[in-house]
Amino acid sequence: MKGKLLLLRIVSVLLLLTSIVMIAGGGYLLSLSGSSYYLVAGIFLLISAIQLFRRKSSGAILFFIVYVATILWTIDESGTDYWGWVPRLSLLTVYGFLLALSLPALQRQPSNKLSFGLAGIFIVIFAVAFGMAFIPTHSFNSGDALPQQPLVKTPTPSQAEQPDSDWTYYGRDADASRFSPLSQITPDNVGQLKRAWTYRTGDLPARGQVNKWAAENTPIKVGDAVYVCSARNNIIKLDAKTGKKIWEHNTGVKYESIPYTAACKGLSYYTSTHTPAGQACHTRLIVGTLDERLVAVDSETGQSCQNFGDQGQTNLLKGLGYTVPGFVAVTAPVPIINGTIVVNHEVLDGQRRWAPSGVIRGYDAETGQFKWAWDVNNPTDHKEPAAGKEYSRGTPNSWATMVGDNRLGVVYVPTGNSAADYYSQLRSANENKVSSSIVAIDVKTGDVRWVFQTVHKDVWDYDIGSQPTLFDFPGPNGSTIPAIIVPTKRGQTFVLNRETGKPLTPVEEKAAPAAVVKEDPRAPTQPWSVGMPRLGFPDLSERKMWGLTMFDQLACRIKFRQARYEGEFTPPSLDKPWIEYPGYNGGSDWGSVAYNPQNGVLIANWNNTPMYDQLITRKKADKLDLQSIDSPKYKPGGGGAEGNGAMADTPYAIQVSPFYLESTQMLCNEPPYGMITAIDMHTRKVLWQHPLGSGEKNGPFGLPTHMPITVGTPNNGGPIITAGGLTFVAATTDNKIRAFDNRTGKEVWSDTLPAGGQATPMTYSAGGKQYLVIMAGGHHFMRTHVGDYVIAYTLPDNH
Repeated sequence: MKGKLLLLRIVSVLLLLTSIVMIAGGGYLLSLSGSSYYLVAGIFLLISAIQLFRRKSSGAILFFIVYVATILWTIDESGTDYWGWVPRLSLLTVYGFLLALSLPALQRQPSNKLSFGLAGIFIVIFAVAFGMAFIPTHSFNSGDALPQQPLVKTPTPSQAEQPDSDWTYYGRDADASRFSPLSQITPDNVGQLKRAWTYRTGDLPARGQVNKWAAENTPIKVGDAVYVCSARNNIIKLDAKTGKKIWEHNTGVKYESIPYTAACKGLSYYTSTHTPAGQACHTRLIVGTLDERLVAVDSETGQSCQNFGDQGQTNLLKGLGYTVPGFVAVTAPVPIINGTIVVNHEVLDGQRRWAPSGVIRGYDAETGQFKWAWDVNNPTDHKEPAAGKEYSRGTPNSWATMVGDNRLGVVYVPTGNSAADYYSQLRSANENKVSSSIVAIDVKTGDVRWVFQTVHKDVWDYDIGSQPTLFDFPGPNGSTIPAIIVPTKRGQTFVLNRETGKPLTPVEEKAAPAAVVKEDPRAPTQPWSVGMPRLGFPDLSERKMWGLTMFDQLACRIKFRQARYEGEFTPPSLDKPWIEYPGYNGGSDWGSVAYNPQNGVLIANWNNTPMYDQLITRKKADKLDLQSIDSPKYKPGGGGAEGNGAMADTPYAIQVSPFYLESTQMLCNEPPYGMITAIDMHTRKVLWQHPLGSGEKNGPFGLPTHMPITVGTPNNGGPIITAGGLTFVAATTDNKIRAFDNRTGKEVWSDTLPAGGQATPMTYSAGGKQYLVIMAGGHHFMRTHVGDYVIAYTLPDNH
């Protein structure tokens, strides 16, 4: 009996402490117009704690009344959503179990049979709840069979023929479909995949260097070789069968030139029309570097192409004016359309209004010589600036991978917003017309053919990070329309006529919230792609706040109520934080989507991660010592879209963080945080949708749970589709690469990588065997382990 009395005292104290937190926090939440549950339940738990300490049965009765009431409240707020039940009942279930065991210590001394019976009920509740954690939530399967025919009766011939065995472009083909016609690996045999070879680039941060690595490369494969771009743009040729290095070209990029947002994503392969076969640089690899050079090397030898630019390289800093290492960088593979290399570059976010220009430029693929420029604020002047002049500063930059149409002679440029991302008052009319848009540019002249804008007057960092995909869309009377798929961070997917820029699926302009910062008015409406399924969930509400226990859920509810939130496009504010949902890493980011032209199925992985932002005055920014990257006082890692930004040259700086609790390092919205979705483009309906990513490497306080719970994690990196009926994707924070059966979305294979797989995989065949390759390089922002691994998988020899 002494032991049970001690347990009763412990339960009483725990309930007392819990009630104090609930009364204090619940009262404050109620004052913010939040839920009254915590205050009311806290009062009853306080009385229960006092009565239990006095060994009164009424204390136990009150607790069980609160427990049942909490179940009813949970049903009202969350229905059958499993993750909504976890914070509301997890702690109370533990308390209920302990209280049940201590019941015989009450004055009326309930029987041991009752005590063990109630304890058994709580054990069953806990066991069932624990087991349900391993059942993915928010899964959907329409039950519809995969379509068996292409979207159009007469598909357009491929832009550039390549053997089925190759992966010649970043997106596999010139259309950026990320689809391979290889079919050796299937849902039936994928479980037998084994690592065939592993290559390490050796490109890692040295001891003492701030980690800003993000090796996001997707290798390409041409003939019998795989070509890899390391984190610092070193170009490596590997034997496709063995992974052995044939040569390496060191581009000389220094550590300080690596931006805090990305590294080299890919290489471009080009066959010269001027240099005869058999001569040096007839086939060449071209890469834009992190320190703003355009480099060309012979694909056979790795030697610089001496007739390209200045002994193999072209200086891209020309005309950009003053900048510092890491401020501007070419991170995406450059497209080559009709002999023109088109170059974009990222400009580090959040630094200053008059940052270096986001100019787009064309260069001759044979000579590396300048051909034209598209400067947003000087749209008809396509020349390089004269000595002492520069391209207009602070204009929208484009950092995502572009795509081109050789037949139309057009490059499609995904743009971001102007510098000083969260304040638009100083932007020109020209900038407002083309920010966060797809801009179609003539590759001969640099003239703009058309513009389609996905966000008007963007102050949410909703730049287009995804590479668009070209495909054929059915037109009237059996005709074929050249089309383009535009994924966005908003989870809105736009389908456009790529000749005209006009939407091919319905788009509506919907009313948007008005400005809070009055001198910076917002656009009255914003475009919504209502003709395509949204890659996202409904707007946030207090009910959707989350945590592992009622304490952190209460804290998140308070944080939600303390912020301004009017749904999507909640305007920036100075007086209090605002919630940005989807966040700037929401929806589809740079991994883009995959499209199967053989059956018209689109597959995308996407994020569900809100942000918590606030404008701050220059005075407060100075106190926090926020400095732009080109300031002498700048501290490494201090600024950019992935954190606070100085936004110099404007009245305000910006504080940016995930919507989470710093104490637990857990997001405040309910899981899942990452999803994968298949869409039938014949009907524009979802075929299936499932959470993507497990909690094995993630958990409270940044600690891994080591449990394969498919909670759905944030992810960066895209999917690929194969004719074998599989989708492969890595991207998640659990360091896994996975295969999904395209018919159902069921996960049929996975492997744990030695570092984060924040890259898009690729596949090819060599010697009659199909290989799957992924770069496992990690990502500092995603907090995955950094590495330098290139890993290839294949089936055993008997396949």
